[in-house]
Amino acid sequence: MSVHRVGQPGLGTPRPTGHPGYSEALPREPQSAAVARGLVRTALSAWGLEELIEDATLVMTELVSNAAEHSESHSIRVIVARPTERFVRLGVVDRSRAIPMMRTNSNGDQIRGRGLLLVEALTDRWGTDLYRWGKQVWGEIKSGDAA
Repeated sequence: MSVHRVGQPGLGTPRPTGHPGYSEALPREPQSAAVARGLVRTALSAWGLEELIEDATLVMTELVSNAAEHSESHSIRVIVARPTERFVRLGVVDRSRAIPMMRTNSNGDQIRGRGLLLVEALTDRWGTDLYRWGKQVWGEIKSGDAA
């Protein structure tokens, strides 16, 4: 399920759940996905949610790759948060207001351009929060445990 919201900065900000959030500003380049995956591993390990690491790192990789390819910003911000006890939110913030579109056709042998299909498959919900200055594309994965 995808969700698109338009609002002021801070409108889609995760609510405190007693768990610290993790974020880091990174260069807008494909190589930043490795650092983002490390941030995901660190957060999920700290929260005792190691069972989510494989899917969450794949989702974060796709979100970073999408921002690296389509944004015009010099940098991006990656975010790992717990908006509720049951969900982990993985997000990438950039200065573009262009909403990412999921490709549903393969265009022959084209390998690229299907990352959001993977995000759709691995998350319980995903979407885009638009701000005056940019957007956050995010996906949420439900944990089996309310840790």
